[in-house]
Amino acid sequence: MTHILFTAIRLDGGQPRDVLVADGRIAAIAPPALPEEYEVVDGGGALALPSPVDAHIHPDKTTWGQSWLSRTPASTLRDLIDGDVAARAGMTTPVEERAGALMDRALTRGTRAMRAHVDVAPVHGLSNVHGVRAAAASRADLLDVQVVAFPQLGLLTEPGTAELLEKALSEGADVLGGLDPVGVDGDMHGQLDVLFGLSERAAVPLDIHLHDGGPAGIEQVTEIARRTVARGMQGRVTVSHAFCLADLEGDELARMGEILAGAGVSLTTCALGADPVVPFGPLGAHGVLVAAGSDGVRDPWTPFGDGDMIARAHLLAYRTDARTDAELAACYAVVAHGGAALLGLERTELRVGDPADFVLLPGDSVAQVVVDRPVPSLVVRGGRVIARKGQLVDGRQQRDRLVEGASR
Repeated sequence: MTHILFTAIRLDGGQPRDVLVADGRIAAIAPPALPEEYEVVDGGGALALPSPVDAHIHPDKTTWGQSWLSRTPASTLRDLIDGDVAARAGMTTPVEERAGALMDRALTRGTRAMRAHVDVAPVHGLSNVHGVRAAAASRADLLDVQVVAFPQLGLLTEPGTAELLEKALSEGADVLGGLDPVGVDGDMHGQLDVLFGLSERAAVPLDIHLHDGGPAGIEQVTEIARRTVARGMQGRVTVSHAFCLADLEGDELARMGEILAGAGVSLTTCALGADPVVPFGPLGAHGVLVAAGSDGVRDPWTPFGDGDMIARAHLLAYRTDARTDAELAACYAVVAHGGAALLGLERTELRVGDPADFVLLPGDSVAQVVVDRPVPSLVVRGGRVIARKGQLVDGRQQRDRLVEGASR
């Protein structure tokens, strides 16, 4: 059994304490006794927080680490989609390399896992799925990655896409994606028939992008919830973005919260630019699971994004006018606990028995961290330090060191 003693770290903003980790889990807090052999990691009095999760990101599109990409004007969703296809046709760096660079960046900022939406269409084939899956496989001991087969160009309007989606689920994709049944395909029931049927046959979760606002958006959310219950897929369906929910308030919002919670339909939000933010507080009060993600990062859609989910908690707080410590902490909870629950990961609250997945940061409290968005001094995955001050630690050297252990 490998033991690591993290000295002088602060849990819940309290006084510095030593934390003993054994085989990737927290074994003791302020341990009264220590094993004969263990490694010591100096926490330096830093604040420990559960590692964040990126529940919605598009690593196949990113230009992270590449030359600057100038973006073309776009006023509609279709403009953005067409511009994306055109820009990516000129990219010469393989998907695996670009996606891997973004994953490495996310790791240095503490990301524990991500749900990666990956474009599947006749123009792309399955190259994006294979590239992102390869990047994830080479980092499997550092990062959990769920790959979503995502029909970015449309499903019904792009013949051959449904067949490619089904093939993707046998060649590296873990989740089936959808996109605006009305706004993109113009056929709510037609797209949802395909998505729910394929999801059920392949026994995979379903995650549907929904940008449509107003009554059309609400109708689609309601129908997705209805079908989720009818198919017995509670807890396996997500609606991403769900801009339409930001239009609701009072009794209407409460009613939608009851519908979504009853159906076990989860939501993701990304707090992007001028886009509406899912009202996670009121919906969460009704039992709706809400997670957050980066969405696009330095890709043909946007020059912004950096794969830093601590910074994303900051944006979520800023966009929702969070002021109190409780409101700021709630934004971090969406990023950490909401994301973990959505991806089916074990929750960690830094208690005895929990997975030792955490970040060490300067700051007095989680509220201050959300505001200051500091770079983690240490990123710990399964009890192992994988990044220091924004740089990945050499994994092979560290594994050798942990096997050797250190007497103390």
